[in-house]
This record gives sequence, structure tokens and C-alpha cells, in this order.
Amino acid sequence: MSEKALPGRGSHGISRRGFLGATGFTLGAVVLAPRITPARAAVGSAAIGDGAHVPALVIGTGYGGSVAALRLAQAGVDVQMVEMGMSWDTPGSDGKIFPKVTSPDYRSFWLRTRTKAPLSNFLGFPIDKDVPKYTGILDAEDFAGITVYQGRGVGGGSLVNGGMAVTPKRANFQAVLPSVDADEMYGTYYPRANAGLGVGMIDPVWFETADCYQFSRVGRKHAQRSGFAWTFVPDVYDWDYMKREAAGTATKSALDGEILYGNNHGKKSLLQTYLARAAATGKVTISALHKVTSVSPAAGGGYTVTIEQINTTGDTVATKNVTADRVFFAAGSVGTSKLLVKLKATGALPNLNSEVGKGWGENGNVMCGRANHMWDPTGKLQSTIPCSGIDNWDAGGAFAEVAPLPTGIETYASFYLSITKNPNRAEFTWNASTGRADLSWQTAWKQPSITMAKTIFDKINAKEGTIYRTDLFGGNRIWHDTLTYHPLGGAVLNKATDNYGRLHGYTGLYVIDGALIPGNASVNPFVTITALAERNIEKIIATDL
Repeated sequence: MSEKALPGRGSHGISRRGFLGATGFTLGAVVLAPRITPARAAVGSAAIGDGAHVPALVIGTGYGGSVAALRLAQAGVDVQMVEMGMSWDTPGSDGKIFPKVTSPDYRSFWLRTRTKAPLSNFLGFPIDKDVPKYTGILDAEDFAGITVYQGRGVGGGSLVNGGMAVTPKRANFQAVLPSVDADEMYGTYYPRANAGLGVGMIDPVWFETADCYQFSRVGRKHAQRSGFAWTFVPDVYDWDYMKREAAGTATKSALDGEILYGNNHGKKSLLQTYLARAAATGKVTISALHKVTSVSPAAGGGYTVTIEQINTTGDTVATKNVTADRVFFAAGSVGTSKLLVKLKATGALPNLNSEVGKGWGENGNVMCGRANHMWDPTGKLQSTIPCSGIDNWDAGGAFAEVAPLPTGIETYASFYLSITKNPNRAEFTWNASTGRADLSWQTAWKQPSITMAKTIFDKINAKEGTIYRTDLFGGNRIWHDTLTYHPLGGAVLNKATDNYGRLHGYTGLYVIDGALIPGNASVNPFVTITALAERNIEKIIATDL
């Protein structure tokens, strides 16, 4: 891609060399800095070559894939990771790698020409805008009835989420994954995942006086006045760094509206945790801007993997065929599910069983806002990192994240993302006429989520004498019921796979991401995805290698 084709470049813009380098790099120079800063990798021409042979190929660089890559490398296995998104290691003309929420630009969305923000309106006015088509960091992937938000880039969803690192209640976990030994998960793998991810908790004393969490304290007051349990929630942000942000002694990041399109400082994405540790082995290589389109048995053993290399406008610039002894599907719930149903339907992997594509859910996600009274301001300055939630799971089937509205002005509004016990599940199927995978989700299936969320917010509104906001999602809607941040399922553990993620029908093929979890984790899911991956890869290395 030529420099002049890159929008908005000044003298400090992204060079042609930088973008050519972004097609592949070796994880050999990423280091953990004393404080959390975006990891830097030595950019070079390390993209996988046509005809290459690799012992292990990992499709995707999110939570499950990063765990697999690290543990395989530590076991002495050379690992090639393939990532559809960019490596995100070069600043734009503003000197930053990632833009803030209120200033989306070409970096913000994956191959869209107009932004599609989860909060699409403010004070009744639409806030989406036209942007150049580009391989940006956030994918708003549209299916019938739902838009699925996913991270695109090395680090996957860890680049764009709020970092809420929640271990579910044991009983909830056992209900979701009954075939998994809960004693092992809570005694070994959840602690291992939390340590590996760098999970921590906000200082409760600092919380009480921090201007940036006034919105959360208002959320606590309203929850407790209505008799709901309110709780702090762990996160992977560097809380000491945020204190320095608030004190004016560190470059602002969470306090400067950075989260949805990446975070330049403070948040510990996989680049600073699992992928950085994988770097230290010298055995992990990532090919960014590479997309796997086919996996099929190779004549001499192992699997032939077809990979398309793309440029920053999404055009295919090369097609490569490589051989892998083992393949780990870690492209996220949607990516893995779409690829598997395609491979089964097109005859590349016909022996995959009938469970492939099934059991998909959206973790019961639904969003809403409430209009507070003038005596309940939520603050002009709001940290983009949530730190608390309202728990009515046992009584009403809902847990509500007290979320920020980092607009820079006083809104007198409380905003929430709810996770609910929505029982509805959809299925991915391959549509030969369109050449793409369809999802059977229906918007009407969100009604249980709305009903469950209302067990919290109807009661709070009645107690406080407040109303729902109708200016945030367009069309005077109260509920944002056409999205999810937490796609799960599509290759469910012990159904499409065995109890450790081995795909039925093929030796050496594995699923190791959120596709294994059947539609709902009861909390923000990435810690569970990480812990389950830790469990599964340990077994796979011990028995299959």
C-alpha cells in the first residue's frame, strides 16, 4: 500500500516500510517495561513463506491462541501464529498507536467506510462518521439480528475490551461446563490464568476520592439503595499507572478516553503478558495480516493450510500453502466457528461432527442508560476502565457492569452493560450461494436479556424517581439489544470436540478459544477462556506431544 493511500499522514506518519513490516514479525524482541507501555516488536520480513512446514500452527492471537503458543514454545515446539489483523506497533500522525473513543479515525474499524460505535447517538444526534476503509482494530461484524464486536490485531480481543477480569462463581461455572473438573479449574487453572494475565483490583481507598470514578460511586449508591449487591471487579489495568494519570505524572490513557479502539498505556493486553512471555522463548513467530481460508489433510501427514495475505485495505496480495503437523483453531468464537462450518461443508474436513457451528450465544449482553437527577452528577472525567458491577444473577439472572460514558462533559447519566442468563443459542451454517457462514440469531431472542436486566434497573428507577435514557442508540430505543461484546460457542467442548478441545474426526486438530464455551460464561469471559486454554493445552502437551 502506498504512503499517499494512507489517510491523514503527516511528517510523523506510518511509513511504507512500517506497513510492509506489519505483515509479519518474530516475537523475539517484545519486552516487559517497568511500567505498562505498548509492547514493541522487532518488525521484519518474518511472514510465513509459501511451502513452509511448521510443527504447530495457531490460527489467531487472542487469549486461547496466546496461551497455546506460550505453553507449546515452553515445551520446545516451534510455533507459527497467523493473525488476520495488524501488529499495531507503529504510531499514526498523532504520535499514538491507538485513537481515543471520541475521535475514531481510519484506525478504529475493520474494513468499514463508516464507524459503527456501540453507543451510536448522543443527546439524540448520530455520532458515527465516514472513515477510510482500513484494517482497523475493532470489527463490527454484522449477522442477521446481531452485530458482534471483535478485536482485530495481534492480541485479539485484549486490545479492545475493558479488561474486566472476572472469575465466575463456582456454581455458575459448573452449570456452563459440567464436564470440566471444577476443583482443578479453581485450584490450578484460574489462579494460573489470573497470574498470567496480571489481574489486579482497584485500591478501594483511592476509589472513594478519585474524580474519575464518581460515575461508579453513583452506581453503587443507586444499587445499594435498591437492595442490590454491588461489588468491585478485578481488571488487567495497571492501577498504579492510573493513579499517576490522575495525579498528572503519567501520560493519560484511561483518563483520556482510550479503550474501545485500543489503549496506549496502562492496560495489560496480551502483548504485555502471554505474548511477551512467548517472545522470551524465541520459538514463536506471528504472521500478521494473514487469514486462513482452508485446512485439509496433507498427503504426507499433517495438514495443508491455505493462507491469504492481505493489505491494509483488505485486498489479497498473496496466497500461500503451508504444512502444519498440528493446527490450533483460536480465531475467536466467530472466526473459529465460521471456518469450521466452511471446512466441513466444502469437503475440506468432512469428518467434523454435526455439533460444529452449534451452541453459539452472546453472553446475554444488553446495554442501557439511565437519566439521573441533577444532584447525582456522574462526573466530567470518567475512566474508561470499569471497576464495579451490580449483582442480581441469582435472583434475576443479570450482572450489570457500571460502565463509563467518557464524553468529557457532565451527562448526569448512568450507563450499563449487562450480562444475563439468556438461554437462547444460535447456529452457524455454511451458505454455498453466498460463500459465507450465516448465523441463525434473531433479535427477538434478546428479550430474555432485557427482562432480566429490568429486574435491576426498573427497581432502581422506581426507587430514585429516574427514567431510562432514550437518546443513546437511535430510534428512541431504551435497550441496545442488537450487539454482543462476548461471543461464545460454536465448537462446544465435549460436543464438537472431546473434553480437551480435540476436534472429533481428526488427529492433530484442536479448538482452544471461546468457541468451546456454550454461549454464556455468566461474567466477562476472557479469564475463563484463558483458564480453560491453560487446562487443555497442559493435557494436550502431556499426552499428544
